[in-house]
Amino acid sequence: MQAKLLAIRGPLNKAEFPLGGIVPIGSAGENEIRLEDATVSPRHCQIEARGERYVLTDLESPAGTFVNGIPVKQRELSSGDEIAVGNSVFIFREGQARASGSSSVEFDEAEAFHGHVEQLRHEEMLYLKPESLAALPQSARMARNLSLLLRISTSIGSWRDAESLPWQLLGLVFDVIPAERGAILLTDDNSQEIRSHVAWDRLLGPDQPVHVSQGIMRRVLEEGVAILEEAEPEGGAGQAGERTGTRSLMCAPLAGSGRTLGILYLDTTNAAATFTQDDLQLVSAIASLAAMGLENARQFEQLGMENQWLRAEVCLTHDMVGRGARMREVYQFIERVAPSDSTVLIQGESGTGKELAARAIHKNSPRKNRPFVALNCAALTETLLESELFGHEKGAFTSAISQKKGFLEVAEGGTIFLDEIGELPPILQAKLLRVLQEREFVRVGGTKTIKINVRFLAATNRELLKSVREEKFRGDLFHRLNVISITLPALREHPEDIPALAEHFLARYAPKAGRKVKGLSEQARACLLQYDWPGNIRELENAMERAVVVGSSELILPEDLPDTLVETGANQGPSTAKYHDAIRGLKKQLILNALEQSGGNITEAAKFLGVHGNYLHRLMRNLDLRLALKKQTKA
Repeated sequence: MQAKLLAIRGPLNKAEFPLGGIVPIGSAGENEIRLEDATVSPRHCQIEARGERYVLTDLESPAGTFVNGIPVKQRELSSGDEIAVGNSVFIFREGQARASGSSSVEFDEAEAFHGHVEQLRHEEMLYLKPESLAALPQSARMARNLSLLLRISTSIGSWRDAESLPWQLLGLVFDVIPAERGAILLTDDNSQEIRSHVAWDRLLGPDQPVHVSQGIMRRVLEEGVAILEEAEPEGGAGQAGERTGTRSLMCAPLAGSGRTLGILYLDTTNAAATFTQDDLQLVSAIASLAAMGLENARQFEQLGMENQWLRAEVCLTHDMVGRGARMREVYQFIERVAPSDSTVLIQGESGTGKELAARAIHKNSPRKNRPFVALNCAALTETLLESELFGHEKGAFTSAISQKKGFLEVAEGGTIFLDEIGELPPILQAKLLRVLQEREFVRVGGTKTIKINVRFLAATNRELLKSVREEKFRGDLFHRLNVISITLPALREHPEDIPALAEHFLARYAPKAGRKVKGLSEQARACLLQYDWPGNIRELENAMERAVVVGSSELILPEDLPDTLVETGANQGPSTAKYHDAIRGLKKQLILNALEQSGGNITEAAKFLGVHGNYLHRLMRNLDLRLALKKQTKA
């Protein structure tokens, strides 16, 4: 099976791309994977096959290439890695090694050799029709065949990998049919063309191709019949049989629901072990069972892909866009701590991307294919939080009508992220401490101890050490959580990343709003850089979403931004300075007039203006009107 990229988000959503050699990705037409995306460079990145390894290299793209949520220059890929290029997200899936020494298939144009021919239609099959078996004399051979079919059907039903199933099937067939060569050829979903095959010559080894008659193959595919052909007794192997010396061959359709998925081909040169009508019945039954198994495996694989697509839809993917020195330190930290199982405490102001960092740690860890479960400790009452975290038994409380697994159990084998850990009630702090120490817990209302294997990540916007000193947070729990810690920088601490983040959010929201946005105007960029961003990246994201919705031009203008940004944006470009100065002056005058009428009472002034008091406070701060208020109060 060849390694491939599976698109789970973006303009190529649900497409698959086989990998081999060097596969370039970018917006230019010559790329093997072309992305029509304004944030994607003409030659953005490439994936190169180096033996059995696949290496992703970013080609100095301005927007960057992300693997599992963090930007990379070069990265060796492993199965399940999530690759983000612009607004597109791909899953890398490694190829599985084929059976060593597998040989190829060669198609013979001529019809098969002349000789005795038998054909079997689906309605004539015995082994899959119990009513037919009941009327036949039983024999040891028939009993053996039925036992073999039961074993094969059980094996086929447990196979989940559509790529390896043909190899496993060929091995089972060789165990029960005296064939020297065999091949399974699968057709394309939308045509009768052969899209893949597996083949094996048991006598001559891996270098010898298996010859398949195109005439017989086409007849089996088009008519849906199974065919058995034997050479004439005098050995006159004509046409296709001349070169191979084939004495006997069978070809059966892999008949699925409503269409033929491919064929199962077998042949032998051994005159003493030619195929029989009973062999044809058995092979036809195996082929029918295999077709069902193949369809099930494909459905299982499709469900897995749809699950990945759905997870991608709800998953925050790669908003850690910054390239500045502070953010590079964060990425290096994530790469260092991700491979371990140590508990990590992520600190930082609200909106700095603590959950994004937690997800990036999980995605770059050995647990990346297991669950990532996030629980906000500040969003629920104490009782509900305990039930959500630990689960409960039936009857544990009035509304507990059935047993429920908690987040700790759901995260088994993966990672649990406890956001706003500083808000955890004292009683639950004690219970969580035991879980961290013993890696076990008891459901609410239960008595059975449940062992768990999860990694703990926690986040807080509080100063936990200060909370410990104030006895609002347990010191022993703090030390258990603070094994490894990092403080994410506030956005004002790495302003060089603001334009890149803004462009990233514009590219995300413009398609959703049905707009084509080229980027930021110089004046809007100046407003963003001069604002102090108390809400950090979350506030910037909201501002860009608003700008996309209310804007009308191809560039984001200052008037598209929230008022608070524009009001604090002094020193803008000369073309808009007079306009915005006039607006600021008018707002100041209106507020001063309202304050004069209210005698300096801000609440009353807000009523005069028809705005909320909190908004007026913020507006006065942004317009530097505190001093004016003091002067009026003194007067």
